[in-house]
Amino acid sequence: MKLHYFYDPLCGWCYGASPLLKAAAAVPGVSVEMHAGGMIDESEGRTITPDWRGYVMPHDARIAQMSGQPFGDAYFNGLLKDIGAPLASNPAIAAVLAAGKLGLEPLAMLARIQRAHYQEGKRIAEFAVLSQLAVELGVEPARFAEAWQAAREEAESHIGETRQLMSRLGLRGFPSAVLEQDGKLERLELSGWFGKPEQLAAALAERLPKLAEAGDDALFCTPESCR
Repeated sequence: MKLHYFYDPLCGWCYGASPLLKAAAAVPGVSVEMHAGGMIDESEGRTITPDWRGYVMPHDARIAQMSGQPFGDAYFNGLLKDIGAPLASNPAIAAVLAAGKLGLEPLAMLARIQRAHYQEGKRIAEFAVLSQLAVELGVEPARFAEAWQAAREEAESHIGETRQLMSRLGLRGFPSAVLEQDGKLERLELSGWFGKPEQLAAALAERLPKLAEAGDDALFCTPESCR
C-alpha cells in the first residue's frame, strides 16, 4: 500500500498531522510518497506581520487541541512577533527533497522542520536554519549545501507536478492523503484521525494482505530433519 501525502511545511494542519504520517510510515507494507504543494511561494516576498500573527494563532490553538501537537513559546512570542521574518515554502521543500537525495527519510526532515518552526520559533525559510537541522540529522554541511542548491530548481517542478496531481484528484488543500492499493486510489480523510496515530496505523494494517497461516504442510527444518 502506498500513501500519497500532500503537504506544505508552513501548513499548521500538516504539523498537526505529523504524528499520523509517522505512525503510517511505520506500518510494515505501507510506503509514503510525499508531494509538496508550495502554499506560500517565495516569489511573493511575504513576511510575518501583526496581521499574520492574529490570523494563525486561533487556528494554531485549534490544531493543538485536536492533534495534541505542542506549539512553543518561542513560536507564539518569538517568531510570530519577528516582524519581517520571511514566509516561504520553497526553501523548506527543497530541504526535504535534498534529504531524500542524501539518504535521509524525507518525512523525518519535514518533521524536524515543522518542530523548528512551531516549537522552536526558527526561520525555516533561511538556508542557515535548514542546514543546521540537516546536520542534526547526520548530514555534513557541505553535502547538504550542494544537495539543497540542486533541489532548489527541482522544487519548482515538483510543486508544479503536485498541483497538477491535486487538481486531477480533486484535492483542495493541505494536508491531503490518498491511498493507492491494487491499482486503485482512495481518499484518506485525515481530519478524523487527528490525535489518534495508533488507531490509524491499526486501520491501515488491517487493510493489508494477511500472510498465510502455516498449516500441516509448512516447510521447516529441525535438528533431525527438514520437511
